[in-house]
Amino acid sequence: MTAVTLTGHALGLDDVVRVARGGARVDLDPAAIDRMRAARAVAERAVCDGRAAYGVTTGVGVRKAFAVEASGHDRLLVRQHLIAQGPEAPRDVVRATALRLANALAAGTTTARPELALLVVEALNADRLPRVRLLGSVGQADLAAMADLAEGLLGDTPLSQGEAIALINQNAFSTGSGALALYDALSLVDALDLAGALDFEALAANRDALHPAVAEVRPYPGLRVSLERVGALLEGSGAKARNLQDPLSFRTLPQVNGAARDALAFVRAQLEIELNAAQSNPLVLVAQERVISVGNFEIQPLATALDLARLALAPALSTAAERAVKLLQAPLTGLTEGLGARSGLAESALSELGIAVQAFASEARLLAQPVSFELVSTTQAEGIEDRATMAPLASRRLAEMVELGARVVAVELLLAAQACDLRGHRLGAGSARLHARVRSLVPFVGEGDALPDLEPLAALVRSGGLDG
Repeated sequence: MTAVTLTGHALGLDDVVRVARGGARVDLDPAAIDRMRAARAVAERAVCDGRAAYGVTTGVGVRKAFAVEASGHDRLLVRQHLIAQGPEAPRDVVRATALRLANALAAGTTTARPELALLVVEALNADRLPRVRLLGSVGQADLAAMADLAEGLLGDTPLSQGEAIALINQNAFSTGSGALALYDALSLVDALDLAGALDFEALAANRDALHPAVAEVRPYPGLRVSLERVGALLEGSGAKARNLQDPLSFRTLPQVNGAARDALAFVRAQLEIELNAAQSNPLVLVAQERVISVGNFEIQPLATALDLARLALAPALSTAAERAVKLLQAPLTGLTEGLGARSGLAESALSELGIAVQAFASEARLLAQPVSFELVSTTQAEGIEDRATMAPLASRRLAEMVELGARVVAVELLLAAQACDLRGHRLGAGSARLHARVRSLVPFVGEGDALPDLEPLAALVRSGGLDG
């Protein structure tokens, strides 16, 4: 696998996934090392000259008025920010966080020596990263998570004056975890298109809803992509439309999924800016020989975008759940009640999965509530620290929503496959491949059969391998 070279300016979403999940090697661009040396030299001259430089020659927060005197101040600053609690972040999230931190340092706008960036990169390449706990950050710099990461990475490594602030006053945790959650959300929308195509087969739905003219008269890019993907999967299908108009959850599938696609495209653009944007305070201006206090830890653009991602996914998951429930109802499908193996059975067949899919979709919808407008308190640091983006929560809720979404799709696929088997018509070439993929993991539910375990199918959806 090709290495990812960090310049501080060119890290992309796919790079994050390759390193965090694929184990790709990470290198530092030589020019980045030179930039870091130059920025560190400016910070050291500020120390020598006795100039006020936030977090370098002064304390932080309300203690900015106090000069740093003790030589061990920076290690103590890290340790006094070890406020995180709760469960440990997944391994891929920690790797994404470390990668984003290294890229931030590589930009050469912080007070850190290049040796610290190399330390982070070496830990990534050796897969030797510490625990990082999930809870405790309001997203105005991920102080809690970044202190966990810094303390675990440093070991016995000493810090020079002013370096602690460069390690902990970063939003690498929000950005790294948000990148992975977004990647999975994009994959989920692809899965929703696939499952939607099998739903069309299952209901013998009217494919006029997928006519190319729909995208021509409503020229949204996402709508066109979803419409064309679903339509292509159904090519060659022998299903004859049973209704002039099907339920809206079928008829508006490309519009709803397409809206999610367009929203997530915007989120991706925002996130890829944030992957390379300065996030720390202070900011080193090498050309001006200055260390200035700024508010670059304010990542409202990303927090708002992550909220938007959840708002866009919620309708797609709700309509997917509605389609699944419709497939269980004999008056709508013309098949057996609950998709039983034959008519007249007293057994529940697959009916109870309608309850499960509604539970998953309802919980997912609750996670769509925006969090980036929350203001926790204005009393921290004597009222100075009166902003909060809650970006870590926005990211975590997106990841949780995607997990629930995978379960919605798994139920949807099982029900659609069962209906297709009962209907017995020729499937489209693409939908036939999808049906076979589903059947390789979950069998037809015959008379007297228990419901199959859906975990393998949900795992396949999560992995992005549904159409593989």
